[in-house]
Amino acid sequence: MASGLVERSILSFPFLFIALGFVLGERGVGLLNLGPHSAILEIVATLTLALVLFLDAVKLQVKELGKRWLIPFLILVPGTALIIILGALPLALILGFGWVMAFIGGALLASTDPVVLRDILRDNRIPRPVRQILKLEGGTNDLVVLPVVLILIAITTAQAGGPEQWAPFLIQLLILGPLMGAVVGVVGAWCMSRVDEKMGIRLEHQALFGIGLVLAAYASATIVGGDGFLGAFFAGIAVVMLNQKLCTCFLDYGEVTSEMMMMLAFVLFGAVLSGIIDTVPLVPALILAALVIFVIRPSVINLVLVKANISWEARAFISWFGPRGLNSLLLALLVVQAAVPGAELLLATVGIVALASVVIHGASASPITAWYGRKASEETLAEERQSTVVGLFRPEEPELIRITPDELNEMISGEDSPVILDVRSRSTFEHDDAEIPRSVRVLPDQVLEWASDESNRGLADRLVVAYCT
Repeated sequence: MASGLVERSILSFPFLFIALGFVLGERGVGLLNLGPHSAILEIVATLTLALVLFLDAVKLQVKELGKRWLIPFLILVPGTALIIILGALPLALILGFGWVMAFIGGALLASTDPVVLRDILRDNRIPRPVRQILKLEGGTNDLVVLPVVLILIAITTAQAGGPEQWAPFLIQLLILGPLMGAVVGVVGAWCMSRVDEKMGIRLEHQALFGIGLVLAAYASATIVGGDGFLGAFFAGIAVVMLNQKLCTCFLDYGEVTSEMMMMLAFVLFGAVLSGIIDTVPLVPALILAALVIFVIRPSVINLVLVKANISWEARAFISWFGPRGLNSLLLALLVVQAAVPGAELLLATVGIVALASVVIHGASASPITAWYGRKASEETLAEERQSTVVGLFRPEEPELIRITPDELNEMISGEDSPVILDVRSRSTFEHDDAEIPRSVRVLPDQVLEWASDESNRGLADRLVVAYCT
């Protein structure tokens, strides 16, 4: 009921639900006295992280990147590794964690929160390649962060045994688990689509099947000695890369379900932090938060974007929006569950950084997005001329057939009239309301989305003429 007010204020939903949990927790009214080892928290966190990782993988748009997916991958993955290293330094030097725990903490704080980014990724005022970079970072950095966290946990707890046991451990973790998750994802999606073709399955049952598919991938990866979360992630990747289809109803239902789980997780984490937050020295923790939010990630992202053909406004926008929140807390809970010494203190420290990020990034999301949207409406930005993140790093000018206005006018008058796309930039379109009759308005950075939309498939055999001036 209050969502309309929240969306018009500097508050954010993550902050609202964490605050609710804090009020209900030990230092509030005491209705939710949960500790880091709470079984309910573990269940909610496991379901939430598995579902979020699967959906992140499904939405990575690997097929769209095609053979050039390696370009953004090589740019963003080393960036995540550098953020982990730089994030570990203040944890060790300022807060006094041992180096292994410091690197675990650096990995936890390198994970991008999907909840605060949600509204930004849906805002069409932001050119699509910019939103795709943020989406790609959010989807790929967990692929780096999660194995790092799991391997460091194994080192700390001697879970992998001696050196002779590391090879089997890494094979189970990095090969068997992901492979099992991928097999379950592909086979499950294939079976559902074939049975639906033969017999017809109600949409709500297909949606529930999708949730079961995530849990089956998680469980199968765990059974073979791997990690269930990597299994869930690779199940989603395999579904996309091997061209298997999941009902849109599942994606919609999965989004709503993950949203509910994330908000519930925020409440539970708020209650947990209410009881342990005083175990952390506040000033050093706030210094850590300031370094992570204002210095480390912005500096690294500016470095990895140095060769991108984008405006300074886009560079500033991308480097700013790297919120730390629920994913960091969920991963920190894995450290607690593994009984790593000092894990509760690390969870509380990560919690303070997440709280600071949720407040700062949540409060700045609307005004900064509005500012960037205004810039795009006032002038044509370089990033508007590309549809994908790949184009920002390696723009390729295709050979285009050009026609004159007279030729187009003659085509329009003929029997086989072409599809006319008005692909003027946001600012050009708003400053000139004249348009070619029967043209279709498509933003230049969204041409690929228009072309892949099933509702436009009937236009595939017609000539397409695009104009931008």
